Amino acid sequence: QVQPVESGGGLVQAGDSLRLSCAASGRTFSSYAMGWFRQATGKEREFVAAIARSPDIIYYVDSVKGRFTISRDNAKNTVYLQMNSLKPEDTAVYYCAARATAYVYVPMAVAEYDYWGQGTQVTVSS
Repeated sequence: QVQPVESGGGLVQAGDSLRLSCAASGRTFSSYAMGWFRQATGKEREFVAAIARSPDIIYYVDSVKGRFTISRDNAKNTVYLQMNSLKPEDTAVYYCAARATAYVYVPMAVAEYDYWGQGTQVTVSS
């Protein structure tokens, strides 16, 4: 079992960068695929990016491809989301999630994840 805790959100201007971190407690972090989701006010929670236990297997939603980068550091029990060229439409609460999976599987649906953080607010002004 892991408990994700997000950090790194804030208020930035369009074009700026932020790096979100998600530290997950527990000794079996490497057994979990990790995902980032976001939820804007009045909208459903949506998939942003996910990384398999194998760090080379990564998926992104089309709207962030080329701007966001997900990575993981198993030695630090942490997954990161580097967000560059931020846009006002990226404004949302960003959530980190974990699921114990096979080595190469990447879950991308909200319902597939078992453990969620409390979220961190990212606000991008125009």
